[in-house]
Parts: sequence; structure tokens; C-alpha cells
Amino acid sequence: MTRGTSVTQQGSPRGTFLRIADLVRARIEADQDMVELPSAAELMREHNVSRGVALRVFAQLRKDRLAEPVPGGRWRVVRPGQDVDRRPLEERLADVIASDNLAVGASFPSTTELSARFGVSRPTVSKALGRLESAGLLSAARQGKQRTVRALPERTESPES
Repeated sequence: MTRGTSVTQQGSPRGTFLRIADLVRARIEADQDMVELPSAAELMREHNVSRGVALRVFAQLRKDRLAEPVPGGRWRVVRPGQDVDRRPLEERLADVIASDNLAVGASFPSTTELSARFGVSRPTVSKALGRLESAGLLSAARQGKQRTVRALPERTESPES
């Protein structure tokens, strides 16, 4: 009997997180503009479940290739055919210099602008910008003073034969 009770108890939470994952999946399919999943706290509050159940929902959506974690404990929606740049943020920020045609001395976009552009938090952007400052690509951030481009990133090209 103990074994039967254990299976029943294990089945209930499993069924709960799968039902919630199905609801979130339906929300993703219905809203093509959705880019970020609700937080664990939001799922817990909305469905009256534990943090463990909410985390299992995210794990299931990741397994189904519908979501992936992003820095800061959040989860982003992954859509079929969506090309996601998985390079480190500082590399993608260095590419802003070329993609925005910025020259040495030009103003670099603000932390807030970059946060929105790359879908990450401002502290995450600030850390990556700090690494670009250390590498000498950007001027240091100061209160009321916008960062500027100090050097252009080196291009790695294949040697011509």
C-alpha cells in the first residue's frame, strides 16, 4: 500500500507542472509577441504552487525547446526558426560599434538602451561594458557623461591564399 500511495503522491505534482507547462505553452502560441516567460514567483502566485513546481514548469518548457534561461533568473521564449546569438554579451556589445557605424570618439548607446536591445538587465549590461572598458574599447562610465568609443574592435579575418 505504501508503494501505491507514493506513486499517487508523485503523480500529482508531476501532473500539476505538466498542466501549468501546457497553459504557458498555449500562452506562448497565442501571443506571438511574447518574449519573456512569467517569473517563478508569478507562476507560484497564479497557480498556487511551490517554487519546485514552478521550476519544473521551466525545465519542461526548456526540454520542449520553448524556453531558455537568461541571466537574472528569468526565462526567454524560444520560437522555432528563431536565430539566437549565444556569444558572450561583451562580444555582442562590441559588435554594436560596427553595426551602428560608430567611429572612435562617437557616443556609445546607454546602458538602458542596450538592456532593451539585448533583452538583459541593466546590471548585466554594465558588467559587460566594464569588460569592454578594461579592454580599451570604451571610455569609462561617469555620472552624467556618456561612454564613447575609444578603439575599434579587431576584426578576425581568415588569411587570403
